[in-house]
Amino acid sequence: MKPGMTEIENKVDQLLFVLDKDIQQMEKSLSRLNEWRSLVVKRDDAGLGKLLEKIQSESDSYRCNELKRQSIRKELAIILGCSPNQITLSTLEAELAGEKKAQVAEKKATLRLLADQLKREHLSTSLLLSDCARFNGVLLKSVLEFGQGGAITYSPKGFAKRQAGPAFMSFQF
Repeated sequence: MKPGMTEIENKVDQLLFVLDKDIQQMEKSLSRLNEWRSLVVKRDDAGLGKLLEKIQSESDSYRCNELKRQSIRKELAIILGCSPNQITLSTLEAELAGEKKAQVAEKKATLRLLADQLKREHLSTSLLLSDCARFNGVLLKSVLEFGQGGAITYSPKGFAKRQAGPAFMSFQF
């Protein structure tokens, strides 16, 4: 065993614990995004308020975990004789052997998978919000311009229909 290897392994154990918390937080974030989209679709303002309160109350634990991870990275950088920016899970994996190497590789794969899922969910949420904003804009425009005859709607078969008369909204399908 290399000199200082037990010290590295101790720090890696601490890092693995912090990474477990990161994984839990990412899973919570995925769940929260799904819940948020559901509440937006249902137009549940009270539920959205409660969800926002939950998220704000947990922000301190996220920050604390981030600071702990950065501290461990700095300590590992000092032990390995490099800058903290050079300490990644891949570099740690290369330095380790056996069970610790496998544990770091597993955490890295899990974090990568969750990060990809979070990117997809974030995109889905952004698209939902974009569609809601567009739809609200169309509704607002139709309310403010009612009776001007310029509104065009489309039938389920895709045929264009011009709004005739001063109707506020057309309930025709």
